Amino acid sequence: MSEPINAPEAGLMRRALRSPIIRYSLLALAVVVAQALIIGGFTTAVEATNTMEFCTSCHDMSYNLEEYKRTVHYSNPSGVRAVCSDCHVPKKNWFSEMKRKLVAGSDVCAEVIGTINTKEKFEAKRMEMAKREWARMKESDSIGCRNCHSFEGMDIESQGKSAKNQHADAAMASSGKTCIDCHKGIAHKLPRVQ
Repeated sequence: MSEPINAPEAGLMRRALRSPIIRYSLLALAVVVAQALIIGGFTTAVEATNTMEFCTSCHDMSYNLEEYKRTVHYSNPSGVRAVCSDCHVPKKNWFSEMKRKLVAGSDVCAEVIGTINTKEKFEAKRMEMAKREWARMKESDSIGCRNCHSFEGMDIESQGKSAKNQHADAAMASSGKTCIDCHKGIAHKLPRVQ
């Protein structure tokens, strides 16, 4: 059993809590702790849902996974593998990543309400979804690609003539070109023109 607080100490605490400085300090501390818990919890949830295992188990994306497994982004000589979130929720800064994660959640909603829950429905929406992703990638200057690939890191001289010319043109900031302009269909098959 704890000892009771004697009267002089209790009076001191009450007086301290009446002080605006102490009250505002405690309030500020409570706000900082709450923000840390919310941001930390949200960030932890985002990281847990940014795995390929989560994406392909939560969605009916087995056919998407199979086509992806046949690309250089899944298997290549260097052993570097991109996962879903590297392209669909690319890291730029915390706010843009969280925004992208919330937008990516619209596919989860479409899955749940039955808009893309079968291969046939998915294929019917593939062009619409692809155009949305291509526009997003163009708008972000293909940041998902650039997180791994850079013109500075390329050995452009060892590339074929067409790739050498295209990359030289795209490397100029004034060209307005970005990776997705030429590399549609690099990780998923291209939608059929309808």
